[in-house]
Amino acid sequence: MLSNDQKTKELLTEMIIGIIQDRKDLFHEIILEAIEEIGLAKAIQEGREDNFISEETIFSLLDGEDE
Repeated sequence: MLSNDQKTKELLTEMIIGIIQDRKDLFHEIILEAIEEIGLAKAIQEGREDNFISEETIFSLLDGEDE
């Protein structure tokens, strides 16, 4: 015989699986967005480790000046 905790766990598991199956589109979007966020965070972290360009260099390039 199952305890109340075990019954509750099984019921919640069945409910979650049902929700995921019914709303695959929603969960697909959530997973896709999470992957994109991880990629963005990784790119930001890698950018912090690279050499930076000075603000003056950026503005001179935008103004059309040669270095």
